[in-house]
Amino acid sequence: MPVVFTSLAWYKLRMKSTRPPHTSLNRRQFLHTTALATGAVAFPFVSSRNVLGANARLNIAAIGAGGKGRVDIGYCKAENIVALCDVDQRNAAASYKAFPDAKQFKDFRVMLEKAGKDIDAVTVSTPDHTHFHAAAMAMKLGKHVYVQKPLTHTVWEARTLTALAREKKIVTQMGNQGHSQPDSRRLVELIRSGVLGDVKEVHIWTDRPVWPQGHARPAKIAAPETLDWDLWLGPAPWRDFHDGCVPFKWRAFWDFGTGALGDMGCHNMDLAFFALDLRDPIAVDATSSGVNAETAPAWSIITHEFAKRGARAALKFTWYDGGKKPDPALAKQATLPGNGYILIGTKDTLYVPSYWGRGSFLSGAKMEDFASVPQTLPRFPGADKDHDAAQHLEWIAACKGEGKALANFDYAGPMTEAVLLGNVALRAGKRIEWDAEKLRVTNAPEANQFIRTDYRKGWESPV
Repeated sequence: MPVVFTSLAWYKLRMKSTRPPHTSLNRRQFLHTTALATGAVAFPFVSSRNVLGANARLNIAAIGAGGKGRVDIGYCKAENIVALCDVDQRNAAASYKAFPDAKQFKDFRVMLEKAGKDIDAVTVSTPDHTHFHAAAMAMKLGKHVYVQKPLTHTVWEARTLTALAREKKIVTQMGNQGHSQPDSRRLVELIRSGVLGDVKEVHIWTDRPVWPQGHARPAKIAAPETLDWDLWLGPAPWRDFHDGCVPFKWRAFWDFGTGALGDMGCHNMDLAFFALDLRDPIAVDATSSGVNAETAPAWSIITHEFAKRGARAALKFTWYDGGKKPDPALAKQATLPGNGYILIGTKDTLYVPSYWGRGSFLSGAKMEDFASVPQTLPRFPGADKDHDAAQHLEWIAACKGEGKALANFDYAGPMTEAVLLGNVALRAGKRIEWDAEKLRVTNAPEANQFIRTDYRKGWESPV
């Protein structure tokens, strides 16, 4: 029996809004259709912590209320938004206006201490280097969490959050929206059914970075009056404020971001990880424009090697950024777009000219030709137009005991580990061999300094 959310009523209600970040659904309709879907799919884990009735409203707090945080909390507006936290008052002003009854904070540690008893769930939409502290502190209090990609700043943090989520039995979701895109979910079903045969080779590329990388630290300037720079730095080493960092270009800096790979890897790589159950590469090799201690390189090509696992064949997985791309002939194309992926199997090759959505097969087959392959993953009406909303709502429903958040940390944690190992290889400047069980590089001990980081005094690990 196909699994599909069939209520078009809530979709029509949602589409009345002209601003996706502030869309809302009829909760009764949404949760009713979710319950129908979960009756047809066996979900292995439904949280028993803070489970509310289907018509109850969650008390949600936002850590990071401006920029992407505004989008994330906007998708939750049908719930009770009880607290908003941001270190930049100007950046968060629109969210403060949208939710005037929510308590306002600059320090998420203070928010969790003072308002924690009133919070059921938390969204974390901050720069990469503060994801771990914010999420871990909320999780230790038993709060469900939605954390933007990449899940964490380091490999060790990803492993630690995954273990903490299991321990606390809370609902988790990483914000890689394409995970909810219906065409992508269909491709996952087709790949799992064997339409490609054994996938031996994967090529993924992105048009990022769209911010400067491969440069030295800019000169010191005065911080904006509305920004608490010390809180923005959080666990990162102290440095004077400089241009080219806040509010967007921090992604380039090793102290704060994870470069083009970390920023887009959890998007672009998602289909392959989802469909092929990828985790724990045995080795990673990288070449680049050159790496310095300050920022990620202007371009990189990174190859992950995955050993055979169960029925899945061993494969090589190559990532390209900064304008680098695979040979277009692999997809029978003259040129390739800015983002895309190619999965090469023993039976067929799949080409997708984006980081989610519909794909084509080099055999000439179309997705519709595989109607006999059963649908096993749930769908949300309208997710093809707004899969970001769908992923947030999937998390909200799971928090209420209705179904499962499919980008939970059991999936997102190992995926983030594998993605960030690419940066370890980049910074080490050599091929690394990985012992996932012991969480260490075995052939280049000097690379292990990049598996976790030291935190600034006052920001020691909460776990």
